[in-house]
Amino acid sequence: MITVAPEVETALAAGEAVVALESTIVSHGLPRPDNIVIARQIEQAVRDGGAVPATIALVDGEVRVGLDDAALEAIATRDDVVKCSSRDLPIAAARGATGATTVAATAHLAAETGIGLFATGGLGGVHREAADTWDESADLVGLARTDICVVCAGVKSILDIPATLERLESLGIGVAGYKTTRFPAFYLTESGYELPWQLDSPEEIAAVLGARGELGLDGSALVIANPLPESEQLDPELHERVLREALAAAAAEGVRGRDVTPFLLARFHEGTGGESLRANVALVLANARLAGQIAAAQAQA
Repeated sequence: MITVAPEVETALAAGEAVVALESTIVSHGLPRPDNIVIARQIEQAVRDGGAVPATIALVDGEVRVGLDDAALEAIATRDDVVKCSSRDLPIAAARGATGATTVAATAHLAAETGIGLFATGGLGGVHREAADTWDESADLVGLARTDICVVCAGVKSILDIPATLERLESLGIGVAGYKTTRFPAFYLTESGYELPWQLDSPEEIAAVLGARGELGLDGSALVIANPLPESEQLDPELHERVLREALAAAAAEGVRGRDVTPFLLARFHEGTGGESLRANVALVLANARLAGQIAAAQAQA
């Protein structure tokens, strides 16, 4: 049920660099009509880093690893695109649905296909008030059992960051900062929380991935946290104000579960006058480029 695009298949067979990309950011994370333009820019950023992009999605019941322009357009513009985590994939595929893959689903499908690098914006994690709601993204458990390297800007700043870091540790998911020991917070350069490790080049990250395999510790993910430069982050005061307002609106409207993240991100887009979109695009492009560089370093090792 998995169809690999010819360019991706050829690159994998030759041992060349390939980077997986999620599609939920295209369908649910970015506003139309900007989403299709930005999706193409993300793929180009992977190429600029030296790798072949493989955006992953479910199109009319068929899992596609690497999307042609028509499939990418469908994910970006169709109104029937469902959000698919790993648990949703078999149901959606059997019913012939079209779905955008989350971090958990993308990581799983990438690993199944033999792709070891994955770039995204921010990970899902433990939601605020999770002590009462038990609301935790499936991304965490998915990464705990998937051999992949994920380049991201930390976890989304709308989440409970310290609780998410604790869960990452408990689940045995390695986390290192790229040129920093301060964990980033998606729109913000740093969250205020320290990381135990800093890695300073794509080559060093590739060496770590090689060591994981040799030590038999490649059964879970390695997260590379790549922060936005301070000059490109969302203004922290604006961030805190909009976050408070968005959380209050979500509670008032009874938004729960998988609907929380897209609701809050939409509120950020409205409440920051597009500044959150600017920061989101900047961080995703930076992560895609870095993932391409790491994949290229691995291929050359």
